[in-house]
Amino acid sequence: MPHLHALLLEQAQLEKKAAAAANRFLFVLPQNANVQRSLSQLAREELVHFERTLRVIDQQQIAFVSMPPSRYASQLKVACESHLPQRLVDELLVSALIEARSCERMRCLARALPAALASVAEFYLDLVEAEARHHLVYVEAAMNQPGATNVAERFRMLALHEANTLATLPFTPHLHGGHGNAD
Repeated sequence: MPHLHALLLEQAQLEKKAAAAANRFLFVLPQNANVQRSLSQLAREELVHFERTLRVIDQQQIAFVSMPPSRYASQLKVACESHLPQRLVDELLVSALIEARSCERMRCLARALPAALASVAEFYLDLVEAEARHHLVYVEAAMNQPGATNVAERFRMLALHEANTLATLPFTPHLHGGHGNAD
């Protein structure tokens, strides 16, 4: 499959970033035991996914190197409000969108892999359930923020921004590459 090496290397980077994001939220969100517990579990799970990705990379005999990030996440954050507490709500909702898109694309990727790569397809399918759960953790955390208003409307607006972002980003061999034409 073309770009599999790049996709797996990027997956490792994405899992590290996801763990770091969850850890960051643990320190910047107001103390709510249920939200803190969910984010802590999410951060640990992301690190386990990072380790699993490293094992798949080793099994595929791929040299572990850094990959340049796609512009997807940074473009999504452009739409976040600049003032607290809405900024935190928007950042949580952007994280929810990223997890939902990861779930969708990992499922598609797993289904597109040839039979010879069944173990890699199984790896991606194993991650799908966690990505869906992580999406819900972030939405719930956003809804539980003090001063959070119109969370559903903000989510809808950020989802529209995400759709526009995906339509305008060029196609790249990234899990979160755009839909635009390949360069």
